[in-house]
Amino acid sequence: MKSLIDIILGRRRVLVTETERVLYFRKGEVRDILGPGEHVIADDGKRSEIVPYSVTQPDFTSIYAKALLDKLPDVAARHLTVYVTGKSEVAVVERDGRIHAVMMPDQQLVLWTDAGPWSARMVDVSEELAVDTGLRQRLARSAAAGKAITLHAVGEGQAGLLYVDGELATTLKPGVHGYWNIGRAVQVKIVDLRRQSLDITGQELLTKDRVTIRVNIAAEYRVVDPVKAATEVKDYADALYRALQYAVRRTLGAMTLDRILADKASVDDDAAERVRTEMAGIGIEVYDITLKDVILPGEMREILNMVVVAEKEAEANVIRRREETNATRSLLNTAKVMAENPVMLRLKELEALEAIAGKVERLTVHNGTAGLMNDLVDLRRE
Repeated sequence: MKSLIDIILGRRRVLVTETERVLYFRKGEVRDILGPGEHVIADDGKRSEIVPYSVTQPDFTSIYAKALLDKLPDVAARHLTVYVTGKSEVAVVERDGRIHAVMMPDQQLVLWTDAGPWSARMVDVSEELAVDTGLRQRLARSAAAGKAITLHAVGEGQAGLLYVDGELATTLKPGVHGYWNIGRAVQVKIVDLRRQSLDITGQELLTKDRVTIRVNIAAEYRVVDPVKAATEVKDYADALYRALQYAVRRTLGAMTLDRILADKASVDDDAAERVRTEMAGIGIEVYDITLKDVILPGEMREILNMVVVAEKEAEANVIRRREETNATRSLLNTAKVMAENPVMLRLKELEALEAIAGKVERLTVHNGTAGLMNDLVDLRRE
C-alpha cells in the first residue's frame, strides 16, 4: 500500500524477490532490469510499467529481448548471459555442469545469469559432423539434446557405410556413432561381413539330352570389400543370386542327365569357377557352391526307378551264379581229395552215419564196419 509521501512525490515501491527479475518501462521504453530488493520508481499515472519474470525459468524468452540487448547492453550484461552460434557452429550449453540446451547453427539463446552458473562448448561442424564419444554419451542421456544428434549402431561383424548428402564419406567400425543433425542428410548403410548362405531353389532347366529337371543350389559367401559391394552394384546379394543362377544353367545345360546324376562334384566346381571370378570384382568372396537336389519329372523318376531295379536284379543274378559256381568248385575239390585218400572217404562216411544215428532210436550194424555204408544204402532203398 502506498504511503502518503510516495503519493505526494509521485512514486511507488517495487519489491523483487530472489526468484524474480523485473523489467522497468518508462514511457513505453525499457529502462532497467530490477534485481532482488525494494526499488522506488516513478508513478505518475500510467507512464511507468513493470513486467516480472521468474528466474526459475532460466531461459529469457521475451519480445523485449532485442530492445533490451540493443539499447541497454550494460544492463543486459549484468543480468543476462547470451550465446550465439555461427552458420557452422553448434553449442552445448551447460548449467552447473549439466547439459541445459543444444544450440544449432545461427541461433541465439538468452539466459538469466543468476540462474547459472553457465558455460558453453562451441563445436565447429563445417568439416566434421561426428560427435566425439564422451559428448555423444552425455547427449544420448540428456533430454535437452532433443533431435540435435542422430545415433547409428554398427554391430560386431558388420561395417557401416556413412553417406553425407548422398555421398559416401567413410567406413564405420563396430560401435555407436553420433552425428550432428544440422540439416545435412546423414545415412548409414549396414553391410554384414560375416559368412552367409544363399539358397536358390526350384531352378528349372533343360539338359543336353533334353530332359527337364529342377535343381536346388546353395552357396556360402562373405563380403570382403564393403565399399565395392555397396557401390559397384545395387544389391550384391541379388547380383550373386543371378550370377550363380546363370553359371549353373550354362554348366548343367551342357551336360547329360546321366553325367549330372553321376558327378555332382564336377558340376559344382564348374559353376564355382564362373561365379567366383565375377563376384571378386564387386568385393564378394564365394566359398562352397553345392548342387543340393536334382528333381526329376514324375515319368522320368519311374523310368529311372525301373532302370535301377533292373540293374540291381542283374547284380543279384551275377552274385547268385558266382556263389553257385564257387559251391560246385568246392564240391569238386572235396571229391578229388576223397578219391585220392580212402581215409578221408571213411571219415565222411562216419560223419554221415553220425547224422543218421541222431535221427533214429536204434541202429543195428551187421557185417562190421566194412559193409556199414553199403548196408545202410540198401536199407534206405528198401
